[in-house]
Amino acid sequence: MNSEHHLAGKVAIVTGAGSGIGRATAKLFAARGAKLVVGDISVGVDETAEAIREAGGSVTTLLFDAGSEPDVEKIVATALATYGAIDVAFANAGISGGMTGLFDHTPEQWESILRVNLIGPFLMIKHAGQAMMAAGHGSIICTASVAGLRSGAGCPAYSASKAGVINLVQTAAQQLSGTGVRVNAICPGLVQTGMTQRAFDHAIEKGVTDRIGRLNPLRRAGQPDEVANVAAFLASDAASYVNGQAIVVDGGLSSSLPVTRQETGKTAA
Repeated sequence: MNSEHHLAGKVAIVTGAGSGIGRATAKLFAARGAKLVVGDISVGVDETAEAIREAGGSVTTLLFDAGSEPDVEKIVATALATYGAIDVAFANAGISGGMTGLFDHTPEQWESILRVNLIGPFLMIKHAGQAMMAAGHGSIICTASVAGLRSGAGCPAYSASKAGVINLVQTAAQQLSGTGVRVNAICPGLVQTGMTQRAFDHAIEKGVTDRIGRLNPLRRAGQPDEVANVAAFLASDAASYVNGQAIVVDGGLSSSLPVTRQETGKTAA
């Protein structure tokens, strides 16, 4: 592995680390040498930490509400008090909102989804960003979604929140000009996590697992490790000139508008 991809000596915060993309990323960061502070509203974060410690990594855990400013302040303060620095902050925690339609959403549902999915990343940028500015460097990564690029990949509130994350990282990158702090987003497509497990279970029940991910050119769903690899790149010095970007990890789903697909070498009937 190129030494630039190593995270040895770096201190990283990972939220939503109790499962899925957050857990996979925390474990990968630790495997590449980072010291971790991991947070989640679920006690699953303790299982993540146990796996990291068993592999010889250094990790501190917090039960954590991503949309609470006191909780974000606490996780940043914990990283600074425990390890003396913050080099990477991965604002990954999020909620889906189910498949509620536009006219069925309540303002309270919108508020709940926006609080975690959009205000949460803002709070991490605000508080981790200030610590990074003082050090003159840092990488902030926020989990957005292909649902934030265009409709069809999530409920209205979720999609709007993720579109907000994409603009947030662009705006933050500009606001942090000259500080040495980079801010980027990752836009996963269909990835098998706790958030999407209901869809996978439904496909298994109906015997239609072959349809999962069929709309993207790779014809499959993604796995958390595949997103974690991109997060590790953005966290590393190899991404030192990547800033203000929304990097899509979706098997090619967003590379095209909906079409009637014609297989290579076949002609239309």
